[in-house]
Amino acid sequence: MLLVVGRIGRAHGVRGEATIEIRTDNPEARFFVGAELKTDPMDKGPLTIREVKVHSGTLLLAFEGVADRTAVEKLRNVLLLAEVDPRESNTSEDDFHISQIVDCTVIDESGREWGKVVDVLQLPAQDTLVVEHEGKEVLVPFVKAYVPKVDIETKRLTIINFAGLL
Repeated sequence: MLLVVGRIGRAHGVRGEATIEIRTDNPEARFFVGAELKTDPMDKGPLTIREVKVHSGTLLLAFEGVADRTAVEKLRNVLLLAEVDPRESNTSEDDFHISQIVDCTVIDESGREWGKVVDVLQLPAQDTLVVEHEGKEVLVPFVKAYVPKVDIETKRLTIINFAGLL
């Protein structure tokens, strides 16, 4: 599955380095010298990484054929895509990729259907499900206390006390 793993930010310096907004939990596996990344929009890539470094906590990448600040600025806000198998990134039974959760049906402990997950917000305290319910979006903390069962195979999440969250 092709997933967004980063977004190109502003240019850094004059030698063609770009700041990268990381959108993957495993940047070392995605951003290494020689890695080829697809892009969105497609006409901006593919891009092959020629240099990787971290400066003051910010990932900097340089790409083959992108030699200066002006060339980097033309790539600003381009999304970097990589082929990722979401199942490989699951390191425990409670570890899921957002693409596995979006579109799951939400049911309560009695089996009543409440809607579908339309997004997952990655907030500082915890991930939060955005559930479409009767034309409204309901936010549900994605923690075991509220979501004790996740069945990726059937695309169903069991939520305790969903009615109390409304």
